[in-house]
Amino acid sequence: MKNKLFLFNPDHDLAMANHDVNYMPPASARQFSTDLALFPAWYAGAQNAVLASSAYNLSFLNKMRIRFPLLASLLTEAEVAMTKDVGFVPWGWDSAVYKRFIQLGASPHALPAQSDLSVIRERSHRLRSVELLKRLQFSRCCGESFYMTELSELKNYVESRVSCLLKAPLSGSGKGLNWCKGVFTSHIGDWCKNMIRQQGGVVAEPLYDKVVDLAMEFYADAEGQVRFTGYSLFHTAANGSYESNLLATDTDIENRLTEYIPLRVLHKVREALEKELSKLIDGVYVGYLGVDMMICRSYDLFEYNLHPCVEINLRMNMGMASRIIYDRFVLQEKRGILKVCYYASNMQLQEEHRRMMAEHPLEMEDGKIAKGYLSLVPITPRSQYVVWVLIDDSVSF
Repeated sequence: MKNKLFLFNPDHDLAMANHDVNYMPPASARQFSTDLALFPAWYAGAQNAVLASSAYNLSFLNKMRIRFPLLASLLTEAEVAMTKDVGFVPWGWDSAVYKRFIQLGASPHALPAQSDLSVIRERSHRLRSVELLKRLQFSRCCGESFYMTELSELKNYVESRVSCLLKAPLSGSGKGLNWCKGVFTSHIGDWCKNMIRQQGGVVAEPLYDKVVDLAMEFYADAEGQVRFTGYSLFHTAANGSYESNLLATDTDIENRLTEYIPLRVLHKVREALEKELSKLIDGVYVGYLGVDMMICRSYDLFEYNLHPCVEINLRMNMGMASRIIYDRFVLQEKRGILKVCYYASNMQLQEEHRRMMAEHPLEMEDGKIAKGYLSLVPITPRSQYVVWVLIDDSVSF
């Protein structure tokens, strides 16, 4: 088995929406990529490497590997062309990251075919989620979603409801969303026209009384089979962007979910998704993927229901990374959170980092984290983003 080179390219969703090999992400996305460049070291595996600059990252990684020998190693851009027989694993595959690997000296034979990249983009389109949702309407499941290609359809949909949500078919976390309050404003109309022109249509959905965000994580292998790999229980900000994940066993997460939904429903959806996703991906994509879901309150039926397919993320995601990090580095049966934070200034980040270290000192047991705080990336004089874990059974989620 060849060694793999991992890359954190969190701008993947934006690059896929842009669909230009020369795509340049906004400054905030570039900062995020730089600050968290070493993050894949925690889920890549000790036999593999992470593509990142050596400044700050190498000394941090060397220090961490003393305590955590299962961490991946580091490879700089200059070393890529000299590294033979390596597999490339970005956060997500798109035309822009393909070009980046080529420019670094990667052989096209070591990368997905251009035709496969086009299929991955097509299968990542939210139309696929709309279609899949219809086939997952089992007992105690809910949700409806519509893909519309005409402005008049969208206008009628918005104006016939007190509130609803419009989504771009391809967009990043918390991006490409429009919350509507029964009025089809000129701003919303212009946005819809642009989406129809650029991406073919707009997804329209009702708003739900959400009580839990969750995901089921999967792995698609080279033979085209998709298998379940774990649960993700996470929090999002008001705008829909990712904030944090619960770090716990799958059994613990299932126990929490079955406070609302029968276990048989979760298992039925899980089994159905393995079959449906295997047909959807059909061997074109190899790697992790996730299906976002939510548990919603139904006032009519006085019960909770599972929305089984909010969207499909045909890429690595924070939920799957959290699953691997917990299983590999945290003492089993302990609980905690993994969180991504942004700070307006580096000084604020540095102060918070020092406070967390002082209030939650790291405790190890049997080579794993038993309690405390740990930043998973170096805090540099320019950092504004950080991803950290806090293991503490008293932490609420």
